[in-house]
Amino acid sequence: MAAMAAAAKLTAAASSLLLRRSPLLRPHGLRLSRRFAPQRFVRHIASSTNEEAAAKAAAATADTGGPTIFDKIIAKEIPSNVVYEDEKVLAFRDINPQAPVHVLVIPKIRDGLTGLDKAEPRHVEILGYLLYAAKIVAEKEGIAEGYRVVINNGPKGCQSVYHLHLHVLGGRQMKWPAG
Repeated sequence: MAAMAAAAKLTAAASSLLLRRSPLLRPHGLRLSRRFAPQRFVRHIASSTNEEAAAKAAAATADTGGPTIFDKIIAKEIPSNVVYEDEKVLAFRDINPQAPVHVLVIPKIRDGLTGLDKAEPRHVEILGYLLYAAKIVAEKEGIAEGYRVVINNGPKGCQSVYHLHLHVLGGRQMKWPAG
């Protein structure tokens, strides 16, 4: 909590200084509310910092070979809201959605495919099948007219579960750049 307060003070001071000193960044007559803009920015910093920390922690145990949370979901040891399932993949709703529709698509057999950087020629079929399953999910969820498919890879890509998975995001206008 103290870190968030310190980040809020730093953000408010930095944004105030930047806006005061840079007329090019502030159109004439536009006043930014100090109440809302810094808080929104602080929430983004706090959430991205938490995701980065989780990704670094997950990377430390990535190659231990033990079951991941996704292995436990596949085995039905942990409940999930399944959207699509067949013999090769399982698709279920993300518990921390970043869009109105946020579904994870995972291969049922990990086969060393903990991240995209671990892909080998033997994984070509399942990699293509994951993309096909993402299309099926988008159709089932009613977002086939526009959606995004994301793969986070490694700690710098904020990968927090080392079992390759695709994020299917949609239900709103996507922005670019992605982040």
